[in-house]
Amino acid sequence: MQTDSFLKKIEPNLQKADVKINGDRPWDIRVYNEDLYPRILAEGSLGLGNAYMDGWWECKRLDEFFNRVLRVGLDETIRSWKSALHFIRAKLVNLQKGARAYRIGKHHYDIGNDLFQCMLDNLMIYSCGYWANADTVDDAQKAKLDMAARKLKLSEGMRLLDVGCGWGGTARYLSEQYGVHVTGVTVSEEQAAYAEEFCKGLPVDIELKDYRDMNGKFDAILSIGMFEHVGYKNYRPFMKQIRDLLKPDGLFLLHTIGGNQSVIGTDQWISKYIFPNSMLPSPAQLTSSIEGVFVLEDWHNFGPHYEKTLMAWYNKFRENWDRLKSNYDERFYRMWKYYLLSCAGSFRARKNQVWQIVLSPRGVSGGYQALR
Repeated sequence: MQTDSFLKKIEPNLQKADVKINGDRPWDIRVYNEDLYPRILAEGSLGLGNAYMDGWWECKRLDEFFNRVLRVGLDETIRSWKSALHFIRAKLVNLQKGARAYRIGKHHYDIGNDLFQCMLDNLMIYSCGYWANADTVDDAQKAKLDMAARKLKLSEGMRLLDVGCGWGGTARYLSEQYGVHVTGVTVSEEQAAYAEEFCKGLPVDIELKDYRDMNGKFDAILSIGMFEHVGYKNYRPFMKQIRDLLKPDGLFLLHTIGGNQSVIGTDQWISKYIFPNSMLPSPAQLTSSIEGVFVLEDWHNFGPHYEKTLMAWYNKFRENWDRLKSNYDERFYRMWKYYLLSCAGSFRARKNQVWQIVLSPRGVSGGYQALR
């Protein structure tokens, strides 16, 4: 009965998406356990992801499956009561308050540097690349960093703050190529240790610290791929803190994934297994957070580039699995594959975006020249 109820509920959207259950096309799904249907009814996206990790269903092209079902809104159709509880908790509790700041580092970024070395580019940049004139993920990441540097008008001798510095690749590249002194902050112990070694001998300081604990004044500030962990209750305090750290004539570049609608939480499966307590800002939430704090100089959306970045990461992860599998089990492999390819499908469906936003404390005299 539950199976019939589930299929009746989702069948119209499956038809719109041109996805068949037990079909033979790459984006069709093969169901190996009929308990899949009541599990999805009860748990929504969390149940779908868990069932994949358990081997209850398979799909040759997860990225294209998710592109198709997300474009027709199937994710909204299968939301469960547990999803409602998840969002109520996010409404009542500041899930990203200072006391929780280091949890994401321990859960995700400290998994193992070997994993990220096998997946990312040579600079270990864990954010969307810029593929306009790039053929490899290494070139796409350098192109992204060069574009950010030009948007910030970096020049030799400037003091730059990198909020969420990751493994130090951004700090190293911008220090070497543009002669800036970089202070990088991260909440991941593994990232901080790696970044210190990676940037040794350069004018780069790495600190294991939450952004709320920073002080000083900087000529320019950037934050790439970190704002997704800030949380909607903290957007405006974050902006005020950045302004306090930025010199009056400085520029702030915010690079973040964004969503098309305002939300107060994230997908349950992503929150449980990949990025706990993360969430994607909407345009309305961002503009509200900067009102009266910053002048908006430029807003650049290159969301489709993240699909290509994620597919490049997945291919490297898959190709290097033999080097990794002694440290990670098969269930982890299915989890990580599901993560990378479901996200790729989401960006292909234009469900998620990537924004680079340039802000100034009081407006660039004569106007800001947007660069691409």
